[in-house]
Amino acid sequence: MANIQEVAQRAGVSVATVSRVFNNSSTVARKTRMKVEQAIHELNYEPSVLGRNLRNSESRLLLVLIPSISNPFYSDIINGIEDTAIGLGYNILLCETDSNPDREAIYFNLIRNRLADGIISMDPSVNKTKLIELSNQYPIVQCSEFDEDANISYVTINNELAAYHAVKHLIKIGQKKIALINSDEKFLYARERRRGYEKAMNEFGLEIESDWIYNTESLDFEDGKLAMRSLLDLPEKPTAVFAVSDVLAIGALKEINSSGLRVPEDIALIGFDKIAFSNMTHPTLTTISQPMYRMGCISANMIINKIQGKKVESIILDHELVIREST
Repeated sequence: MANIQEVAQRAGVSVATVSRVFNNSSTVARKTRMKVEQAIHELNYEPSVLGRNLRNSESRLLLVLIPSISNPFYSDIINGIEDTAIGLGYNILLCETDSNPDREAIYFNLIRNRLADGIISMDPSVNKTKLIELSNQYPIVQCSEFDEDANISYVTINNELAAYHAVKHLIKIGQKKIALINSDEKFLYARERRRGYEKAMNEFGLEIESDWIYNTESLDFEDGKLAMRSLLDLPEKPTAVFAVSDVLAIGALKEINSSGLRVPEDIALIGFDKIAFSNMTHPTLTTISQPMYRMGCISANMIINKIQGKKVESIILDHELVIREST
C-alpha cells in the first residue's frame, strides 16, 4: 500500500503539500492540487484516519450512555444520534452501563484518555457527581433524563405537562378512579410525571388514593404485570391506569387480559413514549409521543457543537397525546 511520501514523490511536491490537499487548504494552487489528486488516484492511496485524528487531537468518536439496550425507548433516539453524527463525520460507541459503576468508570476513562471526544448521556442512573465533574473539562450533553442542579446542556420534553395531559384525557372521558404505575422516584422523570398526575387529579377534585400509586423497580414488562396485579388485588380497584412507560403499560395490559377484564371497557389504559410496540397491542395503546428521533438528532448536534467550542443551550421539545383503542 502506498504511503504519503510516495504520493508526494509521484506528484513532485512536498509531503506537507499533500497533507494540505487532504485538509482542503485554500493555499494549494489548483494545478498543484490536480497533480496531487492524480497521484493519489494512480497509487490508490488512502490516508490514515487514525493518524489524522492523532495529529488533530481528536477521535471523531461520541460515547452514548444508556442503562439497557433492551429498552425499545432508546432505539429511535440512537438512530437519530447515529444518522446525525455520521453526517457530520463522527461515529458513535453505544455504552450500556447496566447501572454498573465499574462499566461507567471504563467509559468515563475513554474520554479522559482522549479516546472519545464527547458523551451523550441517556442513563438516568448515571453517577451524577462524576458526570458533573467530567463536564467541567469535557463536552457532555444529556438526552431525555437530566440533572436539574447541574450545568449540563440537555434536550428533553416537559414530563410534568405530558403526564398532566395524559391523566386529563382519562378524566375527560369520564374516568375518576385513576391509578399511576410509576418507576423509581429517585429519577427526575418519575418525579415530574407523578407531579403531572397529581396536578390533573387535584384540578378536577379527584381523590388520590395512595394504594393506587405503584412504584416499580425498573421499566420491564414483568414490572408492569406485577404492578397491575397488585392494583387488581385491591378491595377498591381503579378503573383507569396511567403508566409512565409503554413497556410498563404493555405489561399491565397483559395482566388485565389474563384476569378476564377488558380494555378499555373495564379498565382504560394509557402509556408513555409511543414505542413501535404500542401500536401492535390489542387493543392498541393510547400514549404520550416523545419526538425520540428528533431528540437524538438534536443531542448529536449539541455535543458536536460543544466539541467545536460553541455555546449550547438546553432544549425542551413538544410532546403529543396519541389517542388509540385502550382509552
